[in-house]
Amino acid sequence: MDASIKSLLYSGTVIPAHPLALTADRQLDEARQRRLTRYYIASGAGGVAVGVHTTQFEIRWPEFNLYERVLRLAAEEIDKASLNRPFIRVAGIAGPTGQAVNEARIARDLGYHIGLVSMGGLKDYSEDQLVQHVAAVAEVIPVFGFYLQPSVGGRILSYDCWRRLADIPNLLAIKTAPFNRYQTLDVFRAVCHSERCDEIAMYTGNDDNIVADLLTVYKIPVNGKIVEKRFAGGLLGHWSV
Repeated sequence: MDASIKSLLYSGTVIPAHPLALTADRQLDEARQRRLTRYYIASGAGGVAVGVHTTQFEIRWPEFNLYERVLRLAAEEIDKASLNRPFIRVAGIAGPTGQAVNEARIARDLGYHIGLVSMGGLKDYSEDQLVQHVAAVAEVIPVFGFYLQPSVGGRILSYDCWRRLADIPNLLAIKTAPFNRYQTLDVFRAVCHSERCDEIAMYTGNDDNIVADLLTVYKIPVNGKIVEKRFAGGLLGHWSV
């Protein structure tokens, strides 16, 4: 990852989740899709996340087959902007390991910097398998971990699972969106206990607690010392509006 992109990711920024623009007959509206990307660039956002929940997970379905096309449209508009500042390109990555690795390759080849790995829909995976799943994606592209709330397809993950995920060398950030204070705290505890604590940027996705999340400093006791960690920024559907 480019040093300026990594610096912005760690220092913190606003990353909107890119919506999908459709025509009245529910076909991709390419002109408006491109215009949305230009809007986020012009608004001063620090990046954009494409292929995530607001871009609709159905773009991956074979009958639509829009994943690569939608990611390409955003990448082209970012390239055309010729920005003189860093702009983080986040690609949503979903599905079983084979699909996720393929999406990671598509995103990497289109110039995306990091993949937001959703573990939604993988309820038959054990926590060991989830760690292996994320590690496989991390071999292709840097990873943005993602704690998805159970009510929309995620699952409750143990402290131990997050502790192991934090040790994956190419995992550079985590979005916590369980909509639950205790589960959010589990992730902070896991990251603070990892030797990679300073190498992982924390981003809120808790739409129900955005302001409090951004104001909170977590103080975690680790081996007799207090380690402080806070959210660097947010990756939010709210911020696409």
